[in-house]
Amino acid sequence: MGALDESLTKLVGDRTAKVLADSLKLRTVGDLLHHYPRRYVERGQLTSLDDLEVDEHVTVLARIEKVTLIPFKARKGDRLEVVVTDGRGRLSLVFFNQGWRQKDLRTGSQGLFAGKVGVFNGKRQLASPDYQLIDAEDGAPEADKFAGRLIPVYPASAQMPSWKLSLCVEVALDKHLADVGEPLPAELREKHELIPLPEALELIHRPRNQADKERAQDRLRWDEAFVLQVALAQRRAADSALPAIARKPVPDGLLDAFDARLPFELTDGQKTVSAEIFTDLATEHPMHRLLQGEVGSGKTMVALRAMLAVVDAGGQAVLLAPTEVLAQQHHRSIVEMMGDLAEGGMLGGSDLGTKVVLLTGSMGTAARRQAMLDMACGDAGIAIGTHALIEDKVQFQDLGLVVVDEQHRFGVEQRDALRAKGEQPPHLLVMTATPIPRTVAMTVFGDLETSVLDQLPAGRSPISTHVVPAVEKPNFLARAWERVREEVGKGHQAYVVCPRIGDEPPDAPGKKKRKAVTDDPEDLGAASDEKRPPLSVVETAEMLTKGPLAGLRVEILHGRLTPEAKDDVMRRFAAGQVDVLVATTVIEVGVNVPNSTAMVILDADRFGVSQLHQLRGRVGRGSAPGLCLLVSDMPAASAARARLDAVAGTLDGFELSRIDLEQRREGDVLGQAQSGVKSSLKVLSVLDDEEVIATAREEAAKLVAEDPTLAAHPELRTALESLLDEDRAEYLEKG
Repeated sequence: MGALDESLTKLVGDRTAKVLADSLKLRTVGDLLHHYPRRYVERGQLTSLDDLEVDEHVTVLARIEKVTLIPFKARKGDRLEVVVTDGRGRLSLVFFNQGWRQKDLRTGSQGLFAGKVGVFNGKRQLASPDYQLIDAEDGAPEADKFAGRLIPVYPASAQMPSWKLSLCVEVALDKHLADVGEPLPAELREKHELIPLPEALELIHRPRNQADKERAQDRLRWDEAFVLQVALAQRRAADSALPAIARKPVPDGLLDAFDARLPFELTDGQKTVSAEIFTDLATEHPMHRLLQGEVGSGKTMVALRAMLAVVDAGGQAVLLAPTEVLAQQHHRSIVEMMGDLAEGGMLGGSDLGTKVVLLTGSMGTAARRQAMLDMACGDAGIAIGTHALIEDKVQFQDLGLVVVDEQHRFGVEQRDALRAKGEQPPHLLVMTATPIPRTVAMTVFGDLETSVLDQLPAGRSPISTHVVPAVEKPNFLARAWERVREEVGKGHQAYVVCPRIGDEPPDAPGKKKRKAVTDDPEDLGAASDEKRPPLSVVETAEMLTKGPLAGLRVEILHGRLTPEAKDDVMRRFAAGQVDVLVATTVIEVGVNVPNSTAMVILDADRFGVSQLHQLRGRVGRGSAPGLCLLVSDMPAASAARARLDAVAGTLDGFELSRIDLEQRREGDVLGQAQSGVKSSLKVLSVLDDEEVIATAREEAAKLVAEDPTLAAHPELRTALESLLDEDRAEYLEKG
């Protein structure tokens, strides 16, 4: 074990090491050295206090404007109130029974103040904050150390403020900088004019000026990009070495028969992407391709043609969908498109045909057993289903292609379990309409071969999206329901989307309040802690039928209905027998009812950018234009409203994915987190550093081709092992 792998206990003592581990997940000397400052401040460059958000833990550089000791009236003790300023805004610091702090908290002094932003009497304040003065009149050593250089402000915690963390880093630098290895090959550093890693760590923590900081960041950005790219290059090399059965399209087979019956022309994009996929399927190593496409761009058609090509080549294909509603919809639409080609071996079926079976978790025993038998004996060339396809007892005769729809809804382990059902690794095609942050990150890093469908099929209509501020302008919400009635009056249909189901059992006395029941709990965030619970399907449907939509045929759809009930509602909605469908996000992906022209999303701020884009893709699927209304109680200046405005402002799913990424950050690019809580990227940004990433990818591919095991690069191998702990390595391997 190297010096950088040593526990922090020896460096900073048991107590401080425990705080660093518990609050910041910093456990080794290396962890501490790679915990970089979030930002830097200069003496006199005060923090903008107007930008502070309530409940945020902050470290600010400010000047003391006023100090007042206020005795309590009704009891012993006092309150010391210190007002600090940035020259414009003000912030109160409050200390209880600590009047002695007047000695060093003097008017005119500057200091770093850290604490959680609260509100008292309508004014923001920090209660009992930690602080460190940086220009004390007595010239204290801790103030002098900041003279003449930038002051680092670290990602910190309530137990470990930034300057205490800075002291720990100083000790680590002084004792262990010489132990830092050099993962980047010398010729690569020279070619790209990068400083050595020990120097970069020194300058990132102790920059004298902005130029020092930028030189350090340039080098550390390259480290993150290159080590990740080496990991991905090794994986690509391993994938290409795996055997797979080549599935070459057969002329005059099932695919050609299907194409001949299509009542429309494929778009140029569909033809191009299909050609890319057919080329991959014809190779003897597994395809690993991501198909990105706008909502309604025809991804399912591309995937179906790939499945038919695999069946022609003697294999089987599965389509994995995240919900029963979507699996049923896919099965129904594919069977309808294929006609007698989906009735292979059945009376009246085509000689070229195959069976298309459905498998979901709540199917009846007899139907389930028959579907599994058809898959195991090879009669079913195409299987469509949910997680039920992943179960151990589900077997295939010759699984050649796995298609995963809306891949962000499935864990890597689930996809891997399905891929393992082939005797040799099957080809893999994953599809998404709006890439979530992790998908964008992995795409930019080049881990997946990527195909893009950015052209909508002929006949698709535009969708207009508007934000409805329900509290500020209640008449706008009334008008929204009028618009729904107008669309129904024209012979069209509408969706109303709610974040909650609403048929939960009542809370038992004395038990903790239940969280809202949804079809996708992640959608709610902290909604259950807010004053008003999320609007529900059950209550909304009742309100609409008695109020603004009285007389219309209103039905509900959510994930807790039986499969038969869900299928019945969707069939009647598709047949035009239902005017308004009040639903949860169960309709988010794949649901295709061309006659639906209007959608009202209630509590729209409780949904993510990608979800909102997916949801509105359910309207405007026919010849009539679509209308999507995003209803929100959030104030105009809030971040939530800004998110809704962004969705209303563009129909470009790829632009929205960038907005989503900017708000949520990359997440842990090599781990399972998708929300930026823990990120293996500290300096590198997949949005801003695409050029560095692309160059690093070329360099990594070259190095791995010459030295697959990194035998000649032990320091790089060590850095890779540090980045890829056991869990991440397994995750990357499964991918």
